[in-house]
Amino acid sequence: MLNTLKELCLLNGVSSDEDEVRRYITAKAVKHADHLHTDAIGNLIVFKKGKKSTGNRLMLAAHMDEVGVIITCITDDGFLKFDFVGGVDRRVAIGKPVVIGHNKVPGVIGLKAVHLVSREERKKAPKTESLYIDIGAKDKESAEKLVELGDYGAFVCQPEEFGDGLFKARAIDDRVGCAVMLKLLEEDLPLDVTFAFTAQEEVGTRGAFGAAFSVTPEIALVLETTTAADLPGVEDHRRVCAPGRGPVISYMDGATIYDRELFETLRRLSEENGIPWQTKEYIAGGNDARTIQRTKAGVRVAALSAATRYLHAPASVGSVADFEHMLQLTRLFLHEMARRLEEGIKIERE
Repeated sequence: MLNTLKELCLLNGVSSDEDEVRRYITAKAVKHADHLHTDAIGNLIVFKKGKKSTGNRLMLAAHMDEVGVIITCITDDGFLKFDFVGGVDRRVAIGKPVVIGHNKVPGVIGLKAVHLVSREERKKAPKTESLYIDIGAKDKESAEKLVELGDYGAFVCQPEEFGDGLFKARAIDDRVGCAVMLKLLEEDLPLDVTFAFTAQEEVGTRGAFGAAFSVTPEIALVLETTTAADLPGVEDHRRVCAPGRGPVISYMDGATIYDRELFETLRRLSEENGIPWQTKEYIAGGNDARTIQRTKAGVRVAALSAATRYLHAPASVGSVADFEHMLQLTRLFLHEMARRLEEGIKIERE
């Protein structure tokens, strides 16, 4: 699975421009799927039959998109003005390499030289309008030959393993969820599963609404990442979670209160099978579950996440062991749902 994740993290897929990621996933999924299609907003919906026929009752979801930039202006000097797509911390963007558009024009995010900055400016994070992208163009005409307004830009980061079992890459959020689902698609499943590779999560979980509305599952498990703040200077109660301590099973975040019975099921499966797990020690963030949960008459939702440092940054860090444990626990969850159906236990709320 790690090799798949590395390949996914090299693909550009800023929100609403997920084509490159979707093509990669489609090429892999079509070999194992019974049916797949791309909907109007760009979600890739993949259905695979399992040993037990249940239709669309169970859905797994992971988003394909990532944060990035979009070009809004080209200056007379040939520099690019831009805005961020998704929640990017401006403090970590300065000096970072990016590639612009489908031609992947290289550039660097720049800011006014430090010796020209006032004392007051030095105390504050720079505003987006003070940043620019340098693509090496000598003037506007030269830049316009390479870049158009509305082009997307993605950060550049070479995926690699490092340290004590850690993995560094951009877009771990949420290519790790996509990698888990691709691995499961290769396997014989205990029941029918719909895999939703969603679009535009980073700009308001927009794709998940259409995916859930069309699939209409009874239960959805969202495979995600979540913010780890196990860093120097952070108080213990604000560290949220930490890479290497197992998948994060959420009971609540800033957007969703998760189904308690599904939370307990994931926790029990972890403990019975010797899988380390943790939960979030600070209520914050959100993911596709918030939209899926509210679709039509409502959906029971659970979330399983990899603790990841520096989310929405040019480089993020997670634990390889956590990724593998996510896959293992998701597999166990599918078998548990199949067992319940086999024994006539309702999976929908009574």
